[in-house]
Amino acid sequence: MTSPASCRRLRKRLGLGAFGLLTTALCPPVWGQPQPMVVTLLGTGTPTPRIERLGPSTLVEAGGQRLVFDVGRGTTIRLQQIGIRLGDVTGVFITHFHSDHTNGIPDLWLTGWLSSSFGGRQAPFRIWGPRGTKALMDGLEKAYQADVTIRLVDQGLPREGIAIAATDFAGESVVFDEGGVAVTAFLVDHGEHIKPAYGYRVQYGQRSVVISGDTRYSENLIKHAKGADLLLHEVAPAPAEGRDRPEVKSVLDHHTSAAEAGRVFAQVRPRLAVLTHMVGSGFAAASSRAVAERAALDAALAGARQEYAGPLEMGEDLMRLVLGETVEVKRFDHQRRSY
Repeated sequence: MTSPASCRRLRKRLGLGAFGLLTTALCPPVWGQPQPMVVTLLGTGTPTPRIERLGPSTLVEAGGQRLVFDVGRGTTIRLQQIGIRLGDVTGVFITHFHSDHTNGIPDLWLTGWLSSSFGGRQAPFRIWGPRGTKALMDGLEKAYQADVTIRLVDQGLPREGIAIAATDFAGESVVFDEGGVAVTAFLVDHGEHIKPAYGYRVQYGQRSVVISGDTRYSENLIKHAKGADLLLHEVAPAPAEGRDRPEVKSVLDHHTSAAEAGRVFAQVRPRLAVLTHMVGSGFAAASSRAVAERAALDAALAGARQEYAGPLEMGEDLMRLVLGETVEVKRFDHQRRSY
C-alpha cells in the first residue's frame, strides 16, 4: 500500500488525470478518512407547482452509493440535469406518505428502467420507508401493469430492472448499511395524525448529513443530529399574507418555524445548516408570488438568525454540498447548465 505522502508526490509528478488511473491500485482513497460525501438538493419546494423549486428530494453520494431521500415532483428532471442516470440510483428512502414526497416515485421507477442513456436499470428498484411502503409499491405495480407488460414484450426490457425490492421498517434503527454508508431512520413530529414520520441520518466514515423530513420542532431530531456535518431542515416562515386563515394556520402548525429551526441549529451546531422545503410561501396569490417568495426567504433567514449565529444557507434546487475537510457550497447555473 502506498503511503499518503508517497501518493501526494505521485500526484504532483503525474498530474491529476494520470494519477486518477493509478488511484485504485496504488493509493487507496481512505486512510481513516473517507472521500467527500456529496449532497445535492434535487428539490426544495412544496406541493405548489413551481419550476424554480420542484418537489422535495435529496441525493446523497458516498462510498459508491447514490441514495435518494423522498421523491417529489420532478426528481428525475433534476437528476438528468446533473448527469445522474436514473438507473444508477442505489436506493430510495421516504420520510412519510404525503404526496409531495412520493409523487415522483413512479417516474423514477419506470423511467429508470428504460433502455436509454438516462435509464438502464438492470436490478430491482430498492426502496425503504415506514410501514405501508410495500403496499404503496404493490399499488404502483398494479396501476402500471399494462405499461410494464407491453414494454417487456415490445422492447425486451429486462424483467429484473422493473422488479421492486421494498422494505418496510418500524421504530428507529439502521435501515441501510452498504459500502461503508449507514442510514439511520429516526422519528420526528409531523403532527398527531401523520404518524409515523421519519428523518434520516446518513453516515460515511466521519462524514454525516441529517435530513429532517417534515416535522415540527423535535427534540428527537436534535438528539440524532448531534455531531452532524450538515443538517438539512424544513422551515415554515409565516406568510405575511393570510397567515391567520384557518387553512394556512393548519399547515404551519405541522411544520417548524424559522425561529424554531434556529433553536435546533443552535443545539446541534452542525458545520453547516441549510433551510429547505419552504412551506408557506406558496399561499400568496400568483400575481404576487415572486415578491412573497423573496419576503418568505428573507423572513426565514432572519427568523433563524434570532437563535443561531453559525454557518447557514437557504437551500435552492440543485445546490450541491461537498462534505470533506470543509463544507463546500456549489450553486447550479441554470443558464450554463453547470456548477
